[in-house]
Amino acid sequence: LYSNPKIESRNLHGTGCTLSSAIATFLAGSSKLDEAVCKAKEYIGTAINRGKNMDIGHGNGPLWHFPLSE
Repeated sequence: LYSNPKIESRNLHGTGCTLSSAIATFLAGSSKLDEAVCKAKEYIGTAINRGKNMDIGHGNGPLWHFPLSE
């Protein structure tokens, strides 16, 4: 079971697709499944946190896909 505290945000569009892509990317980089999932969840958590206060468009916005670039 993988769990993290909930991050309150309206900017969650694309979270599932990004999580699955991150897991696949870490697996392709030779990470074991458990390690790939942990790394991907850390990435997603950071992306949600960094994007939670962004105001993009109307309604629910995207998470911030480049959380480590700033």
